[in-house]
Amino acid sequence: MTLTIRPIEARDATVWAELYSGYRAFYNQTPSPEIVENAWKWILGKEHGLLGLVAVNESDTPIALANLRWFARPDDGDFAMNLDDLFTAPEARGTGAASALLRHAASVASSQGANVVRWITAADNATARRLYDAKAKATPWVTYDMKIAPKGEDGVLL
Repeated sequence: MTLTIRPIEARDATVWAELYSGYRAFYNQTPSPEIVENAWKWILGKEHGLLGLVAVNESDTPIALANLRWFARPDDGDFAMNLDDLFTAPEARGTGAASALLRHAASVASSQGANVVRWITAADNATARRLYDAKAKATPWVTYDMKIAPKGEDGVLL
């Protein structure tokens, strides 16, 4: 299979939404067309520093996606790229699409002067971790999510 990596385009909306819904389902997130549509608008519009990439097959049909985001690294005095989401359609797994997206993300980051692409994954995602361990070094950092009160309310929800 010949793969091409390219930025998302408006014509990718339907297939991208299917892929992103598959990503959300993989992580047992509640199905939400509203969340998928909102993410699509942000990524297509390059809001919040987002960049959407897709791996496409010979027919120019997306078979995998990568959603990336720039972030500042004040402690290092530079900036980097965060890989928020990486997903390959089940029928396209093993084609090298995820590896190609990671390589392309590294190339984009480097071309803009960033020195790292960072991401997180679930500890039990063994298949993805085999790929990630081959492409990057796991860090010793532990990630936390602090739930906050809805906009307009004060406080932290513990």
